[in-house]
Amino acid sequence: MKFDIITIFPQIFNSYFGESILARAQKNKIVKIKIHNLRDYATDKHQTVDDTPYGGGAGMLMKVEPIYKCLKSIKKSKKTRIILFSAKGKKYTQGDAKRLSKYDNLIFVCGRYEGVDERVAQNLVDEEISIGDYVLTGGEIPAMIVADSVSRLLPGVLGNSESARDESHSSEGYLEYPQYTKPEVFSVSKKKLKVPSILLSGNHKKIKEWRKEQSVCLIGRQEIK
Repeated sequence: MKFDIITIFPQIFNSYFGESILARAQKNKIVKIKIHNLRDYATDKHQTVDDTPYGGGAGMLMKVEPIYKCLKSIKKSKKTRIILFSAKGKKYTQGDAKRLSKYDNLIFVCGRYEGVDERVAQNLVDEEISIGDYVLTGGEIPAMIVADSVSRLLPGVLGNSESARDESHSSEGYLEYPQYTKPEVFSVSKKKLKVPSILLSGNHKKIKEWRKEQSVCLIGRQEIK
């Protein structure tokens, strides 16, 4: 899987993609991440990538020309999807992560300022994605989120192949069951917090049943409707 990320702040990604699972996935050549500095594709000597909106209004919009030039320069595979992160896009879900993991190449356009010239959304990308009903300063954090969630589904990225299957949202409508590790008993403020005895029983059938019972149906969660 190759990720191409178009941004005006390329340094933002270095730390996140250079650590832990994603760093290992790149080292093992399962994932390739290429960051493209949009300013390199500006059409003037000042590397201008934004301008005032026609009709007036607050803030600046990212220009269509640099984005077009950058997209055109990226070598694409047959199974490529171009995504613009936008507040008016489709809300991102685990189902989208699974869908996007089937592609060979994902190209992310990270907006900034007041947004992006609408001609980008209408003509240059395949879809718009939002990661939630709130406002961010740019598309860089959404790009990290989508790259992370998609990468985890690729064979060989996680150390244990069961991990991705058992995680929250991996099964439609359910969250991951509660999990515990050592110590067996943790004392705080004269209160003993114990690991459920069923998990110490060694009875794998009963443990599996308990975990299924403990999984919370999303339909019943007040914050997810």
